[in-house]
Amino acid sequence: MVVAPIIDRFKPISPDIADQDYQVFATLDEYRAISETSEERLEYRNGEIFIMSGGSHPHSRIAVNITVFLGLTLRDTNFEICNGDMRIWIPEFQCGTYADVLVINGEPEFNGTRSDEILNPLLIVEVLSPSTQSYDRGEKFRKYRSIPSLAEYILISQSEPYIEHYFRSENSDIWQFQICDRIEQTMKLHSLNVEIPLSEIYRRISFSEPQ
Repeated sequence: MVVAPIIDRFKPISPDIADQDYQVFATLDEYRAISETSEERLEYRNGEIFIMSGGSHPHSRIAVNITVFLGLTLRDTNFEICNGDMRIWIPEFQCGTYADVLVINGEPEFNGTRSDEILNPLLIVEVLSPSTQSYDRGEKFRKYRSIPSLAEYILISQSEPYIEHYFRSENSDIWQFQICDRIEQTMKLHSLNVEIPLSEIYRRISFSEPQ
């Protein structure tokens, strides 16, 4: 298999900046082989491969803040926290993608014999970037909602204290929505029965820092 020509023709992850005539198609086996050696995180969408844009310093710090807080809070529970290296596989859409933070309840369920594609996230966190926020709110969330185990989805702005919080009750397909936009607020993570202060999420974040 020749990898270089495929890599040279990747599309950017954001539909806002992607050229619809600029496409590359690959088999799932080709995608997995490329992902194993690529320095970029790559998303697979029903035969197309997309480069996921890199995050800024605030983006990275927010993701680490949440990972550290949840890791300490949930360390004696059955919940497992994963960072952005774990690929989420969405069977209904034949899509492999990555989140900034995800939480699993109990044992991870893997895609077949693979140990790098998770099927059962309970909670997913995305830190919004200008180039990907439309995708995270729209098409990506639509795909995430097809995952039976998913109960909570959190979108975090890195430019201001602003969080879009989606959650559904157990055995319900109805999603509820709330906004947290004050640094003194505390957000209840219903699926984990945990409260996280926005001050912890935005710890050491300067909102004047370039995104």
